[in-house]
Amino acid sequence: MTSNSEMTGGEAIARVLKALEIGPMFGMGGFQLLPFYDAARRIGLNHNLINDERCAVFIADAYAKVTGRVGVCDATLGPGATNLVTGLVEALNAGSPLVVFVGDTHRGHSWKNMTQESRQTEILRPACKDLIRIEVAERIPELVRRAFAVATSGRPGPVIVDVPEDICHAELVFDMADLEADPVHAAAPAVRCRPAREDLERARDLLAEAQKPIMLCGGGVHISQAADEVQRLAEALNLPVAHTMTGKGAIACTSPLNAGLFGRYDRIANTLIEESDCILVAGCKLGEIATKRYSVPPAGKTLIHLDILAEEFDRTFPADLRLWGDVREGVRDLRLSLEARGSEIRSRQQGYADEVAKRMQTWRASVDERLTSTEVPINMARLMHELNQRLPAEGILVADGGFAAHWGGLLYDTKQAGRGFVPDRGFASIGYGLPGAMGAALGAPGRPVVGLTGDGGFNMTMGELETARRLGLPLTVIVVNNAASGYVKALQHLMYGAGSYQSSDLVEVNYADVAQSLGCRGIRVEAPDEISGALDSALSFREGPSVLDVVVTRDPAKMLPGVDNRAATVRKGDRVA
Repeated sequence: MTSNSEMTGGEAIARVLKALEIGPMFGMGGFQLLPFYDAARRIGLNHNLINDERCAVFIADAYAKVTGRVGVCDATLGPGATNLVTGLVEALNAGSPLVVFVGDTHRGHSWKNMTQESRQTEILRPACKDLIRIEVAERIPELVRRAFAVATSGRPGPVIVDVPEDICHAELVFDMADLEADPVHAAAPAVRCRPAREDLERARDLLAEAQKPIMLCGGGVHISQAADEVQRLAEALNLPVAHTMTGKGAIACTSPLNAGLFGRYDRIANTLIEESDCILVAGCKLGEIATKRYSVPPAGKTLIHLDILAEEFDRTFPADLRLWGDVREGVRDLRLSLEARGSEIRSRQQGYADEVAKRMQTWRASVDERLTSTEVPINMARLMHELNQRLPAEGILVADGGFAAHWGGLLYDTKQAGRGFVPDRGFASIGYGLPGAMGAALGAPGRPVVGLTGDGGFNMTMGELETARRLGLPLTVIVVNNAASGYVKALQHLMYGAGSYQSSDLVEVNYADVAQSLGCRGIRVEAPDEISGALDSALSFREGPSVLDVVVTRDPAKMLPGVDNRAATVRKGDRVA
């Protein structure tokens, strides 16, 4: 016997989301979605007002990155919809599963100069994995379920559900059974596939015979939740592992097999890659930064590429062997196929593994002076060193898209396998630090969360401190205060010399005072010996957000963790986008 109920289209959407057991949802309402908002209140969806739609997507993106579950948000039509674009492209490029509901005009009045009307579906379509427009109200349950299935299959990504006003406000009868949904589709990967057996056998043979193999891991390792399998493979074979910024945590940075970041900035990894005779790339697109503008790895290397998205094969480097499938399943199958020879390979590779650990130890000693620097204003390396000392193994560092991500990628050490470092490198947008920390805190309650952002990035999104305070989120935001758009100023210094700065300076601001004026805890840090105490104080405060305003070097020659390789490229006559 079925149970029928009359409701609005907006309520039908809310009930399917409830059945999917979604997590916290953020949005800024408008008339088009009011029936959904009313239903969300009545049925108990965890929906929260945001101050800027871009931040709603950033929060959903970080929540998805940390949990693997679908991040959900909404926006009204017109400017609400167009404000989503930057965050959507971050999620699209990063492989974050999101479902985003966007209100649209009444179909009976479209193209009659309705308020805030635009060709929003045409604007949004290139910024998402799929765009589903609901044209028939009776299909709401089917199409909402479809959005979650697409978002969590293959390479995950953002799916937009475009909801015309008349669809959301329409009243119709639904069979309540049709509003049910399987929560399995609210997390990614919802389905998995394996590389072909013959390809795995060939990969097994290449790795078994290699004298100096190395594994390069990208963010796909975390999307696939494969870090534990990567660590098992590395330990089974004494296989060194290097990582991109998004791949940090593929194995613990404290593991003797960790070779650190590779690409534009590296510790020892680029040299190891140059010396290697077999490279296993897992869940990595081998983009510009990871390859030091396409110069790493050098030509002629034997390269095995494992990825869920076939389009990534040969995009930047030709692979000798392409393993098309889920990273976790592919790495697991490789490990199992090598079990019979595991002890032999591990023994043979012991000297190589010891050399990797020795090189890393030598590197750490070479940078110790900067890590423990007593400079005032504070050296960025000292700040990262203190974060390594104070943030516990279960902590999460969220890094904004500018030099915060580069410093974090190079110097921050995750102490266990898994996603403990969350940079927004899909699009590298500035402004992610605070909303990203909010999403991480919501996705991992109880775990210490620190957002690392520049003063420029914080200026863009500081209004969300009100949201974080309203929700009582116990997170810490570190504002790297150099009174500049630091990355741009550093590049101008590299390219044109000292004093050649244009539109890259900011006025001095005390962000601790800003935080306090918004009802949050604010601490200004001006000397290196103040960092540890300030971090301890902020991390122990569990009643709401804390902001550490850390005054760092104003010297543009010291703002980057190394020389940006693009400067050398430009001086050779090439253009930089």
